[in-house]
This record gives sequence, C-alpha cells and structure tokens, in this order.
Amino acid sequence: MRLALPGRPGRPALSLRWDPRTAAVCAALLLAAAATGVWTLTTGDFRIPVPDVLRVLAGDGNPAYAYIVEELRLPRLLTALLTGAALGLSGALFQSVARNPLGSPDVIGFTVGSATGALVALLVLGAGAASVAAGSVAGCAVTSAAVYLLAWRRGAAAFRLVLVGIGVSALLSSANAYLIAKASFTDAQSAQVWLTGSLNGRGWQHVTTMAAALAVLAPAALLLGRPLRMLEMGEDTASALGVRTERAKAGALVTGVGLTALATAVAGPVPFVALVAPQVARRLTRSPGPGLLPSAVLGALVLAVSDITAQRMLAPTQLPVGVLTGVVGGCYLVWVLARQWRAGLG
Repeated sequence: MRLALPGRPGRPALSLRWDPRTAAVCAALLLAAAATGVWTLTTGDFRIPVPDVLRVLAGDGNPAYAYIVEELRLPRLLTALLTGAALGLSGALFQSVARNPLGSPDVIGFTVGSATGALVALLVLGAGAASVAAGSVAGCAVTSAAVYLLAWRRGAAAFRLVLVGIGVSALLSSANAYLIAKASFTDAQSAQVWLTGSLNGRGWQHVTTMAAALAVLAPAALLLGRPLRMLEMGEDTASALGVRTERAKAGALVTGVGLTALATAVAGPVPFVALVAPQVARRLTRSPGPGLLPSAVLGALVLAVSDITAQRMLAPTQLPVGVLTGVVGGCYLVWVLARQWRAGLG
C-alpha cells in the first residue's frame, strides 16, 4: 500500500510505502525496546519496583528513587536507544548505497576515521569533551570525503567504495594504534576504553545531542528511501526511472556520515550495530529497499540490550558496551559466512 502527498502534476511530493509486515515488525521491536527500558530502569545495584519507576517518571516519586532514575539510569538508556537508532539508520543508508552487506560505516572506515579525529583532539591537542566531539565529526567527514574521492572514476561504483573503505580503515586503525602507543599511560587507558565503545557516565547532554541529530537527519534519511530503493535495482535502471543517482548517493552518504559521526562522538566507535541491524531488519521484514525505519528501531534495541547486559553480566564490574556488540556482531558474521558457504556447496 502507498500513501502519496500532493505535489507536481503526475508526480507526488512524497510517496510513502506501507507494508503491514514491516509495521508489525516495527511494533514488536518497539515493544521489546520498551521492555528493555523497564528492565534497565528497575535493575541495578539498587533495585526499584516498576510502580515506583512509573511514579518517578510521572513526577511524583521518592526523591532517592528520582535521583537514581532521572540522573543515572534514564539518560544512559535514552542515549543507548538514540545512538543505536542512529547507527542502525546510517548502516542501512551505507549498505543501500554500496549494495553490499559489508558497506557499513564500521567496515568501510568512517567510524575508524571518526575515532581518529577524536584521538587527535584528545591525545595530541589535549582538548576537552566538546572539542573531542568536534574532532570526531571532522574525522568522519574527512574520511568519508577521502573514500568517496578515491573510489570516484566516472562515478563512485559500489564495489570500489567498499574496497577503498576497507583499505582506508586499515590505515586509520594503524594510525590510532600509533597515537595510543605514543600517549601517556593515563591518556592511553582512557582513550582505549573510549575506542571500545562505552555508555558509562552518559548524561542528559548526550541525550540532547543525539535527539537533535535524529530530529534533523532522520527525516532527511527517510526522504531518500524511494531513490535508494530504485538504486538497488541498478544505476542504469534508476536513471531510466528518473533518479539522479549521484545526487541520491551523495545525499545518503552525507546523511549517514552525520549520523555516524555524532553517534561516535557520543558513545565512541561502537562496533557492528550498523552492520548487523540493517541485515537482520531485512530478514525480519522481507521487504525490498533499504528498510530505514526497521533498521533504526532494531539498532536502538540491540544497543540498549547490549548495554544493560554489559552492566549486569559481571556486576559490579561494568563492561564497555562495545565488548558485547563486538561479540554479537562477530557471531552474526560467522553465521552469515557459514550459511553462504553451505548454500554454495548445496
């Protein structure tokens, strides 16, 4: 089913595709995210019953409970959900442009470039938190521009983007290792924790950053859904259907870079969420196209579940969330490769 909003004669200004299965999957994922939120807000070293959490959220709760929920647990939960949504959405954009499941920002070097910018600001310039975030955004932007230009030859072909991105990622990983090796022990330790991807100590300022990023960039990404769905049929076919292919790809890359850079600035280079969420979302919805909304919701769920698991698995020791997402992503990659190998033998 489709909903078309008025535009020029014969061409709607906006066309939205309604798929009942996709809607059901998104609803189920949102319910799972809500259950994860309840689990996160009630569980910890100090357990709080669900009715008391609801009273706090309604503005009429015990002051001690209110401090724990509103200052410690809720900002971290919202940061996880918003950051996961941004990573899932950016992964769907990049994989759609590359037409390759490996075309996620953490594989083709954009996340690593963002980390390089942050490390330069932190370890070389000795900058504060705001400058580290700016360095992260700048590093991601410079890396994406370099990958796009190096892959350009009468257009940026999908396979060249992936190959060039993997090479740039390897180079920047070596640069990051060098920066950490040359830093003092204290700085290197804090930088290494950040490079793993962590939500420890996240507050309302991080929630505000990610909420503003999604408010601006998520609508832009959704508007690109139709041209990206055409692009997945091939550039020649998309051009014949009236899609400006290079313009659509550039728009998707700019939007994805913004989402990736800000997510990395807030939580560090959390691995594999951008890789796994779009692919699992496609398998759940069985719908053609990039599947932007399901990918965002699934990314939010994956990061929120990974974070609460990292907090409670070895309590009172808290693991960085990147450790859990790395395990999940690694297992997923092994499963996909084994499945394709068996299918090839069959």
